[in-house]
Amino acid sequence: MARLEYTFKSDTLFKILFVDHPDLLKRLVAQLLSIPLASIGEFVITNPEIPPEAVSEKFCRLDINMKVDDRLVDLEIQIGDDDDYRARTLYYWARIYSAALGEGKDYSSLPSVIIVSIVDFRLFECKEFHSEFKTLEVRRYEEFSDRMSLHFFELPKFPLKAVSADDELSLWMALFKAKTEEDLEKIEALEVPVMKKAIRAYHRVTATDRFKEIERLRSLARHNEASALKKKEREVDAKWQGIVEEKEAENAELATENAKLRALLKEKGVEP
Repeated sequence: MARLEYTFKSDTLFKILFVDHPDLLKRLVAQLLSIPLASIGEFVITNPEIPPEAVSEKFCRLDINMKVDDRLVDLEIQIGDDDDYRARTLYYWARIYSAALGEGKDYSSLPSVIIVSIVDFRLFECKEFHSEFKTLEVRRYEEFSDRMSLHFFELPKFPLKAVSADDELSLWMALFKAKTEEDLEKIEALEVPVMKKAIRAYHRVTATDRFKEIERLRSLARHNEASALKKKEREVDAKWQGIVEEKEAENAELATENAKLRALLKEKGVEP
């Protein structure tokens, strides 16, 4: 069973593949947001480029921003839980929402902003793999505004037994969970055209020099970051070890002086 060198969870692959194949991205977004594909009119990727800092910095996001009719949609895939993921999601929603207010425009012109996160870790204490959050009154559950929507798809919770050729969302989830060539072959064997196209696109992108170089630089950035953190940990450990040894030496010196004092007092017949 050959493991995939790169999986669909790679943010580099995620960005390049879906920017190069916006028709696949449009299909994916329709499934993630549960909206009919045919109902989507305007569909524009507003950040198709990979900025230089995204290549050299480990923690730079490789998300995809889109205008989907009258909505602004931000889509990203996240492998590791940084503990502050919920707060970070709110921050990105607020930044996109506030930036959407054009000069001279009134607040009623602000669009609906939707954040969609596909995460490879458990984020909520529930069984469902898909969670959607909105602003609601806590007792009446009355919606305050339709301009905020946060979607989370937790891959570890998605049961592969639920994959069906008739359920396109389940096929996308299986694709993101795929770890081996055999996993891709099982999906391809279902003979669903959009999945076959996505897998062909995967093989084409991962074979390009552009992808391999960006992924190499991203991997190097991750390695350098890990090395820097390890070095910092060693420096902190060494500092604390030095403090401990200094205190131990001071305590030993103090114990020696106390012993000398007790001996001197004993010689003079004074009980310490």
